[in-house]
Formats: sequence, C-alpha cells, structure tokens
Amino acid sequence: MPTRDDSELARATLAGERQAFDELVDRYELRIYSLALRVTGNTADAMDATQSTFLKAYRNLHRFDTGRPFFSWIYRIGMNESLDTIQERRRFVDLDPEWASGAASPEQESASREAGREIQNAVLELPPEQRAVVVLRHFHGLSYQEMSVVIGVPVKRIKSRLFEARSALRERLVHLGLAP
Repeated sequence: MPTRDDSELARATLAGERQAFDELVDRYELRIYSLALRVTGNTADAMDATQSTFLKAYRNLHRFDTGRPFFSWIYRIGMNESLDTIQERRRFVDLDPEWASGAASPEQESASREAGREIQNAVLELPPEQRAVVVLRHFHGLSYQEMSVVIGVPVKRIKSRLFEARSALRERLVHLGLAP
C-alpha cells in the first residue's frame, strides 16, 4: 500500500481509522520528543510534553486544516506543551548530554561534553521565548517562516528574538571562556 501523506492520515483518523493516527505518531514522535527535550532540559518532562502533545493533537484533530502542513501544526502544539511544562515545573535540569562523537580522544570527548553541558545550560537559562527560537533554529533546523508558523508570531519577531538569544548566549559563553 502506498504511503499516505499527513493530511490523508488526519482525514482517515477523523473517519475512525485508529491506525492512521498511530502512523502520524510514528512519523513525528521522535521529532517532538527531541524538541521537548531541548526546551525542557529534562527527559521526564520531555516525555510528558510529548505525550500531552499527541493527546492534544488527537483531541483537536478536527481543528487541523488539511490544506496546511501537519508538521507545523504538531510542532506548534509540541512547543506550547513544552513551554507549559517548564512553566509548571519552574526549574531547570541538565540534559544527559551525548555531545561528543567519533574519533576524539578521551580528553577531547570530556572537554567537548563539558562545553556541551555549558552550552545547554546557557540555552536553558534563556527566557522561554528566546529558548524556543534557538531550539527550533539550531537544533531542529527550521526556517524563519517555519518558526513563525510553529510559534505563531511574525517572522520579524522571530528574527528579533533569535538576535537577542544569540547575543545573550554569546555573552554567557564569553564569560565562561567558551567563545572569543
């Protein structure tokens, strides 16, 4: 059977085909979890945000405009759920970093992991609005337009938030000796 696109799966779900929504979850679960992990900084919170994202998406699927990308719609829900989670928890927790890769020496891997932790901590210290744009742009590779759709603000505001976030991160990383 040919692969159905997201809009077809959404329509099939609304028509009562449970497996269609399962396929949407399979397509987007890892991306939403990754987004939530970067925003919340905590695996348990990321799992909660991911689960609530798909629960909310399922309950509100009738509101999804099948003429628009499902990706943007589900990412927006995921971002909102992640931000709600950190608002509820009002705490920041280190990620379990897996920053180093490949052929580095143990010393290089250790230094890389430490730098990664410092960068992640600096990102987690940003206000939620700035953290959201950094995560979407630098960890998920979204364009300004895609970020605008996901977050629900104009591209101009996305660019402004990203500029402010990068400035704050640079200042923090210079202070830590991780940037010139």
